[in-house]
Amino acid sequence: MDTHSVVERVTRDSRGRLVAFLAVRCGDLAAAEDAVADAFRSALEGWPQKGIPENPDAWLLVVARRRLQDALRHAHRYEEFDPAHSGIAEVAEVASDDPVRDERLQMLFLCAHPAIDRSVHTPLMLQAVLGLTAERIASAFLVRPSTMGQRLSRAKRKIWDAKIRFDLPPLPEMPTRLAAVLEAIYAAYGTGWDDPAGSETSLRGLVEEAIYLGRLLVELLPGEAEAHGLLALMLYCESRSAARRSADGSYVPLAEQPCRLWSRDRISEAERHLEQAASLGSIGRFQLEAAIQSAHAQRIVTGSTDWVAIEYLYRTLVKIAPTAGAIIAHAAAASEAHGVERGRELIEALPPEEFAQYQPYWALLADLQRRVGQFDAARSNYERAAGLCNDPAVRVFLLRRAGICEVDLRQPE
Repeated sequence: MDTHSVVERVTRDSRGRLVAFLAVRCGDLAAAEDAVADAFRSALEGWPQKGIPENPDAWLLVVARRRLQDALRHAHRYEEFDPAHSGIAEVAEVASDDPVRDERLQMLFLCAHPAIDRSVHTPLMLQAVLGLTAERIASAFLVRPSTMGQRLSRAKRKIWDAKIRFDLPPLPEMPTRLAAVLEAIYAAYGTGWDDPAGSETSLRGLVEEAIYLGRLLVELLPGEAEAHGLLALMLYCESRSAARRSADGSYVPLAEQPCRLWSRDRISEAERHLEQAASLGSIGRFQLEAAIQSAHAQRIVTGSTDWVAIEYLYRTLVKIAPTAGAIIAHAAAASEAHGVERGRELIEALPPEEFAQYQPYWALLADLQRRVGQFDAARSNYERAAGLCNDPAVRVFLLRRAGICEVDLRQPE
């Protein structure tokens, strides 16, 4: 493996742990991020000539720690660096395969501190803990990259100025921060899920990282139903990863996926967590979303999909968490459970200006129009949906649907 590939892999696997490890000890998230970035730059410059160290993590920790100390000295803040940890990994090679304790969950709860603006909780977690760029986060939150960058910088400055402690909050305080932590983990999972081909280097491994953090959260808070619900949801979705693309890389919609490619082990694990969530006596968004995926997973046993149950679950979900995705998915489920006219009634009642940039809205509207023979409108909306799509395989799928509508328009009545 070439040096650049090694640095790429280590960046993906270790950046978040290194940042969290140093930030917890110096209290300055921005400084820790800069130090780790410098360490990776040094690796790219030095490893091709000197060779890849036996333990890359330890080497990076040494360099990042020295960069951090230099930065703190320059800012006349070195005395605030935690001296108890000053001897960590002084040599590049250590006996442990992974000397960097994983404190990312601690960082997630820090980013959800009540002193930090709530609107930046999830973006801060996505950048600080999971390494997403301000540009990608801005795209997900529909704001300009410069605006998101300013918000993130202010939040990091707030952590330093307010001397917010990098400790896990007491157990009684955790539930008040839990919602933001769950949202960040799910956002990370969704970001990785949106790149099934692994074409974006920065996103590789993000799905596995999100599931790993979900498991850590369940271990930390076994009595929180929504933690189990989120983990179940991710596992159900991930159970179908091998079926999302055909052998030639084409997009395969859920209804057309061969169940034999679904992972029964992941489905079984998801079922256990969903059952545990149900036993805890509360209901929430992630449990409902997991229950919907469980209903889809039953096709592996029954050979059919219970759309009536799925429509009911979506209807309940929309009442407690009326996200754009839930609203559109409810309309789609209603069209399957109660007929295309019910689906059209729901989607046509929505204000188009609020969904103008939301690709699933136009894709569903086109599908419903196609099913009732409105081929010209359907073709136009499939093309509009394709224009809003970032996934090349899905774009091709939508344009093929548009092409089918074009053929249908030419058929004699």
